[in-house]
Amino acid sequence: MTRLLFLVASVLALAACAGGGSNDAQAGKATAQAHAAPAQKTVLDDQLKALQKAKDVQKAVDDQNKAAEKAIDDQGG
Repeated sequence: MTRLLFLVASVLALAACAGGGSNDAQAGKATAQAHAAPAQKTVLDDQLKALQKAKDVQKAVDDQNKAAEKAIDDQGG
């Protein structure tokens, strides 16, 4: 987990240091074109959807677990 956070922080730091100026308009165009183009279907789409669903279910279970622990703590358990 800490490696992931370090990696994300490093990428964000490098992105913040990148030169801007005249490239901002070109970057905006490229982003607009990327959002306009429909996503291509890949072989892994079904697996990625299943993985995302599993992550969502795990998040829901974790939230329910936190709520149950909080209720127990509130009751003095």
